[in-house]
Amino acid sequence: MNSIYLTLGVILLIGTIIDLLWTTLWVEGGAGPLTSRLMVWTWRSLRLIGTQNSRLLSLSGLLILVLSLGGWVLLLWCGWTLIFAGAENILLDTLNRGPVSWTDRIYFVGYTVFTLGIGDFAPREGIWQVITILATGSGLLFVTLSVTYTLSVLDAVTQKRAFATNISGFGTQSEEIVRTAWNGEEFQGLDLPLNTFVTQLTILTENHKAYPVLHYFHSAQADRSPAVEITVLDEALTLIRFGVPEEHQPSEIVVRSARKSVESYLETLHKTFVDPADSPPPSPDLGALSEAGIPTVSNEEFERSLDELNMRRQTLLGLVESDTRQWPTKRDT
Repeated sequence: MNSIYLTLGVILLIGTIIDLLWTTLWVEGGAGPLTSRLMVWTWRSLRLIGTQNSRLLSLSGLLILVLSLGGWVLLLWCGWTLIFAGAENILLDTLNRGPVSWTDRIYFVGYTVFTLGIGDFAPREGIWQVITILATGSGLLFVTLSVTYTLSVLDAVTQKRAFATNISGFGTQSEEIVRTAWNGEEFQGLDLPLNTFVTQLTILTENHKAYPVLHYFHSAQADRSPAVEITVLDEALTLIRFGVPEEHQPSEIVVRSARKSVESYLETLHKTFVDPADSPPPSPDLGALSEAGIPTVSNEEFERSLDELNMRRQTLLGLVESDTRQWPTKRDT
């Protein structure tokens, strides 16, 4: 028995299964250690190659997903192959073609893991028959979890882009959203869309926890980028909460709930993907609200409020930059 092959095979197999289960089943755990590194390295490589090419970056999520699935297949296959190479004469050639080679072992493990059941090689009686059943079971586990995981990720991607599109339809700049909601005397019709945004953003936050690969699905169009649209939404909420006198503000509960949902989203990403920028982004244009006839606080009072929001806004800027976007002071084209 070759203990080196057997040990390597067991370590590789256990590591692969842990990473697979961690990534696909552990909702709060994010991606497994192997998958996490694969995602980061792939994204960094694509950013180096195509920083100015949004269409190339739009392939990143799909590429990372395919590489993750392919990596699990390869590691699972290699692990079982090393295990079956750990002992001599454990495979029988039912066609009597001669000694069993490495190619034969790879072939046997392949059709066993993928449950093809060709059968021109068979394990010897005893423990290796049980091990063969375990290899088949791991293949069934991989296929089932991979299909479920892929469908769930694609559904989450659709929800993510729908959320971004809904916000951009309400306004492409924070000042535009605030002006649109003002009817000349008060903020009207803002509660319903904000409640909708909160619901969608809450789902998006939970999806990011369950499927970290979701962060790497980059949209080629800025108005479908959640990084940009969440920033636009939060800056609009900042203008309403700190730039408009309290007596003219809409429902405090709705605004607070919306701001809290953005905060929860940022906390989720900050743990893994986003580092705050070194300095805060440009201030929202309070003068644009005054020009639209919306009552505002003084510029000095507004700037003092923004100073207390520096870390939040720097995190938003880090989010935008991580998605290779520009801070939305003007429409990103």
